Amino acid sequence: MKKNLTYLLFLGVLLLQFACAPMMKQPMKTSDARLGATSKASAETDLLPEPIEPVVVAVYKFRDQTGQYKPSEIGANWSTAVTQGATSILLESLEESGWFMPIEREGLSNLLNERKIIRSSRAAYTAQDETQDENQLLPPLLFAGIILEGGIISYESNVMTGGAGLRYFGAGANGQYREDRVSIYLRAISTSNGRILKTVHTSKTILSQKVDAGIFRYVSLKRLLEAEVGFTFNEPAGIAVQEAIDKAVHALIIEGILDDLWQVKDTEDLSTRAISNYLEEKEENAQTDYLGFQSLPYRSGFKLGLAGGTMTYDGDYPRGALGPMGEFSLGFFQNSSFSFDIGIGLGKLATRDYYSTYVQYSRLNLRYRMMNDYKSTPYIEAGGGFLLNLGENPFGEKPEGTTLSNNGFANVAIGYEFMLSQKTGLDINAGYYWLFNDNVDQVDQGRYNDFYWTVKLGINFYLGK
Repeated sequence: MKKNLTYLLFLGVLLLQFACAPMMKQPMKTSDARLGATSKASAETDLLPEPIEPVVVAVYKFRDQTGQYKPSEIGANWSTAVTQGATSILLESLEESGWFMPIEREGLSNLLNERKIIRSSRAAYTAQDETQDENQLLPPLLFAGIILEGGIISYESNVMTGGAGLRYFGAGANGQYREDRVSIYLRAISTSNGRILKTVHTSKTILSQKVDAGIFRYVSLKRLLEAEVGFTFNEPAGIAVQEAIDKAVHALIIEGILDDLWQVKDTEDLSTRAISNYLEEKEENAQTDYLGFQSLPYRSGFKLGLAGGTMTYDGDYPRGALGPMGEFSLGFFQNSSFSFDIGIGLGKLATRDYYSTYVQYSRLNLRYRMMNDYKSTPYIEAGGGFLLNLGENPFGEKPEGTTLSNNGFANVAIGYEFMLSQKTGLDINAGYYWLFNDNVDQVDQGRYNDFYWTVKLGINFYLGK
């Protein structure tokens, strides 16, 4: 009974933790209308310098060119994946930027019809023999020096999917995620000669997440406990399109400034932080793949490494214990996926009761990094070396008659490296070392040779270009 109560208390805390998250935003009543959400890209545009005067632009149609329908897991869905009102979003973004004066062209026929009605109405109330007052004439329509064209050119579903979960004795939790992507092209065209002045391209991911937890277990005979809680989050596709369009307008303004298509009010504002941030982002984007992972030449050809960790003995004595270790390493050809790694280390092999000794080892490994040009990469390595048994006192004099045994070994390891900067990397590694003989612990028995495990955390310094 006490065991069941403890189990239920633990699960209650777990479920309460997951339950509190959705309850923080649990809609308990209808909400009032609010102003439309603003995007981060729109806020970046507000930091740009002021223009000499706004550029008159026309947008006839900014269309959905994807032909994609909303993905569905239960059957056909004839709703479009992205909004069909992208023209309205673009016109608002142009207006709020302060750099453009958009004029109506999408509903041009309605505008012209209304002007005809106004003229005919005025003519009906004007005497036939009287000259129409010039003040009653409609002013001419504005004409645009630049036409903006383009559209939503792609929508990819399930670009990345994944999740994680854990279940034990009928209780557990799991989470899943999915990323879609929408891409925008925007180009500026001169109405005087039809030349395309500038084209920009932006994209935005659309995130969907699901988290849930539950329990399904018999707590006693004929008593079944079942509970579950969870929530989902789906980023609105319309907001994603808005942010991509705002980013495209932001990029078009800066590209036009740099190409002298339009001018800032104060030339000293050309060195503003907003423009320098855009140039840095553009340079980083050139080294980023389609999944959003940055690919840069982080690692130079030569590496110095320092690591510390623990090693665990497994041999003829039972109950192996954790012992400290440290290692110094040199790496060559690190700017290639395949590289060589030389290491020298000192550590302690021991059991809890019977055996303890210090060992010194040297190794040569061939390492393969799976994503060498990326900021973080898993890797595998294999090689071999020699291990020297130093006894219980590695730095003192050895008792008379003591011999230092030298053992060869082969080793394999897996690891993960994360670059803190272009010259410094954080490295975690787990390795298995298999000795060629069975006397590292001075006991030769059984069918298998001695071996040991290591877990290391280190830092790598890359030298040179």
